[in-house]
Amino acid sequence: MIVQYIVLRKDLKLQKGALCAQAAHAAMAAVFTFKDSSETKQYLQNLNEMHKVVLGTESNEEFQQIILNLKNSNIDYYEWLEQPENLVTAIALRPYTKEDVAKFFKDLKLLK
Repeated sequence: MIVQYIVLRKDLKLQKGALCAQAAHAAMAAVFTFKDSSETKQYLQNLNEMHKVVLGTESNEEFQQIILNLKNSNIDYYEWLEQPENLVTAIALRPYTKEDVAKFFKDLKLLK
């Protein structure tokens, strides 16, 4: 299964609508940035079967550790930088086979 993971910073205490917007911005930016990836192309072939997993971190430190782990493993992702605050609020991976990236998120909980 191809899935797109999105991670949001819960420590920012944004309202639900704002969190949804951050997730949407990051997801769209990741898909556009990595549009030439074979998995992204496959993900976009069937719009009715897109799978996303939206997770949250409790702190900026936890968020930064996720980013570091992704960088160190050469995983493609996009950091959404909210303006004018100049603050990274979310990251989204390009679409990946779930088995290839789920391990990076095993300690995170689904966003509620």
